[in-house]
Amino acid sequence: MADLFEGIRKTLEGKGKTIVLPEGEDVRILEAAVHLQQEGIITPVLLGNEEAVNKAAKDSGFDISEIKLIDPANASYFEELAEKFVERRAGKATIEQAREQLKDVNYFGTMLIYTGRVDGLVSGAAHSTADTVRPALQIIKTKPGISKTSGAFIMMKEGERLIFADCAITVNPSAKELAEIAVESTKTAKAFGIDPRVAMLSFSTKGSAVTEETEKVVEAARIAKELAPDLLIDGEFQFDAAYVPSVAAKKAPESVIKGDANVFIFPTLDAGNIGYKLTERLGGYEAIGPILQGLNGPVNDLSRGCSAEDVYKLSIITAAQSLS
Repeated sequence: MADLFEGIRKTLEGKGKTIVLPEGEDVRILEAAVHLQQEGIITPVLLGNEEAVNKAAKDSGFDISEIKLIDPANASYFEELAEKFVERRAGKATIEQAREQLKDVNYFGTMLIYTGRVDGLVSGAAHSTADTVRPALQIIKTKPGISKTSGAFIMMKEGERLIFADCAITVNPSAKELAEIAVESTKTAKAFGIDPRVAMLSFSTKGSAVTEETEKVVEAARIAKELAPDLLIDGEFQFDAAYVPSVAAKKAPESVIKGDANVFIFPTLDAGNIGYKLTERLGGYEAIGPILQGLNGPVNDLSRGCSAEDVYKLSIITAAQSLS
């Protein structure tokens, strides 16, 4: 774990990356912002009512005098952002609606990314996933060729690093969407020092069962190979065939994945969410994320039960995403 973040910190040194934290009144956010400011590798920016944020900091014993604090309602460029929001929404919002929307710290923060004032956003300590992701989808939008964003977790234990996706966003992805998730997950893997070997997961291995569900995964693997022919991607696999060499040798001897997969693509959100939580709680792995994939700019969502350390780590990860 320490090695992962030490490597990311070294990568970020001297890059001048700035991360906006919209929930400036939350004590966990304040603690993480102070940590980031003191460390000096990335620059935190807090959003919120100036009086309320300063009071929360004072009451909690945090000195935020050196941290940039923006009160959206009083920002000198508020009207500029409102006009750009109307332009970006292409007729879906009037200027009056834009002004009202930008009073929301997540919308305001997302517009800071869109206009290049910051490099990424971390929110969700006091907001739902939808509150964090919706502005990103409306303003930043997905990359060309990507139909939906997805959420990946880095699963870590004793030096092992695995990627699980999608565990956060897309409930029942199509074959094409699964393929996109697979390719985007390889980019996440590479950003964190993982040489990706991708397994498309199912309850079947190489035709041991044939159903509509398994055929979707087979098709997803085919599309993913077309999208990224240089990557090691295969499926469909049961988890043991993807992860255990001896099982792979019996169930999928001809595959390029030899029981050595480190990027696992789940067929549905049900499977992905259950899978990562089982791995975390029963397997003793640390789950870092969700890391949102496929967006034109890095936006990441915290759990509302997060700690200040979680905020700090996800801020570092978000800054690293902005390098790619």
